[in-house]
Amino acid sequence: MKRRDFVKSAGLASLAIPASAWASLASKAPRRPNILFIMADDHASQAIGCYGSRVNRTPGIDRIAREGIRFESCFCTNGICAPSRAVILTGKHSHLNGVRDNAVAFDGGQTTFPKLLQAAGYETALLGKWHLKSDPTGFDHWTILPGQGEYYNPELIERGVKTRRAGYVTDILTDLAADFLKAGRDPSKPFLLMLHHKAPHRNWQPAERHLGLYDDAELPEPPTLRDGYATRSRAAAEQEMTIRDHMTLESDLKLGPPPERMDDAQKAAWEKAYGPKREAFRKAGLSGDGLLRWKYRRYLQDYLGTIAAVDESVARLLDVLDETGLAENTLVAYCSDQGFFLGEHGWFDKRFMYEESLRMPLVMRFPGRIRPGTVNGDIVSNLDFAPTFLDAAGRGKPGAMQGRSFWPLLLGRTVAGWPGSFYYHYYEFPAVHMAKRHYGVRTRRYKLIHFYYDIDAWELYDLETDPLEMMNVCGDPAYAAIRAGLEAELRRLQAFYRDSDELARRFVRADTGK
Repeated sequence: MKRRDFVKSAGLASLAIPASAWASLASKAPRRPNILFIMADDHASQAIGCYGSRVNRTPGIDRIAREGIRFESCFCTNGICAPSRAVILTGKHSHLNGVRDNAVAFDGGQTTFPKLLQAAGYETALLGKWHLKSDPTGFDHWTILPGQGEYYNPELIERGVKTRRAGYVTDILTDLAADFLKAGRDPSKPFLLMLHHKAPHRNWQPAERHLGLYDDAELPEPPTLRDGYATRSRAAAEQEMTIRDHMTLESDLKLGPPPERMDDAQKAAWEKAYGPKREAFRKAGLSGDGLLRWKYRRYLQDYLGTIAAVDESVARLLDVLDETGLAENTLVAYCSDQGFFLGEHGWFDKRFMYEESLRMPLVMRFPGRIRPGTVNGDIVSNLDFAPTFLDAAGRGKPGAMQGRSFWPLLLGRTVAGWPGSFYYHYYEFPAVHMAKRHYGVRTRRYKLIHFYYDIDAWELYDLETDPLEMMNVCGDPAYAAIRAGLEAELRRLQAFYRDSDELARRFVRADTGK
């Protein structure tokens, strides 16, 4: 029996190995693994099976968790697409890497973990969403989507050359990744392959085979769908991201015509799926709560439909690793660039520091080194990805990187002094969705948020007694000592990461002229 077949067949049996013995075994394994880093766009944890999804199944992603580790407390430092990607690349917070919002171009001259792996002898490749406006650097091969990209017949840019490919974007990117793994790389080198999907980003267009997949599914509404924001600051009420008022019927909910870029067969499939829905909607004459319920259901049907192709992609690439003999020496990671609201508090999109947006799904697998079935509750973040990938390859992190490697946690070790708090800062306001600027601190139990710029408001949540974050207890005398401690920790983290209120004011002046 080949070693890779033994590892695969012995996966469940390895659960019987004591944690201390597993950590010792893992520490003796060879270094310089291949790295397959798969990232989706806006994939909420609550839409992944291994995270307890009530609305869909994701067997491909779940396989990574079953054969490796699932992180329960992975957070995003700035919950929006481009800033998260810049943080992941550089291991530095947004105020230092320069990408505070989606309008700023990434400075490709910065040190990034792909550049450091490339210098260490890795072959590096990037496929899919880039979204950083400048050309990628640090990659031997790159094929990216311009801007956000398109779901059907997408345009791709390969080292500056634009081409349009027929098909569905998730499948096209998966084909490119599979080709790289099978024959498109130098087999004498370890590799870093970053496959970054467009899906399930708005406006949620499923593949032809998944149109109608969730038409008859039970899609329970989140208990906070009708949140009235009674105890929150006005930041919650003044956003523009509610399913009720801001989700468009024509584009988001597919009551309009099919996209022009589709070919005739794709348009026919689209009309077959959405034509009856348009007619039923017009006849129903919905309003009020009935319209909200219909919008929520239609949103989830398409959102989950796009995830179905992503999960198939993950399953396919895991099979390719098995078939090519690469699995046993490949670290596989799957995550999203941040979380997403699936109707919680009445919202779609992300940005806010509330849990559904803040929390990133993260599952990882490395046969023989990560103990199968591990669940980790330590606080980690996208700031830590770069140091961790470097550590896995036997490289130390540069002093400018602010994150901390959680490689020891992957190997089952207990790390003394591991951080028990996390710092967040969101900048993109006034802008699309109108989520106000804010920063905050999250610990294992509490969360303190400060909204600023055109508002000065604080929110405090006790996540143990109020996991849905419905009761802002910032003004409750019973939490006065807790608030004081959190404010002190917030200032400590700002100083540690070289952020401050004065720096935030400077950015406001630079961004708005005010």
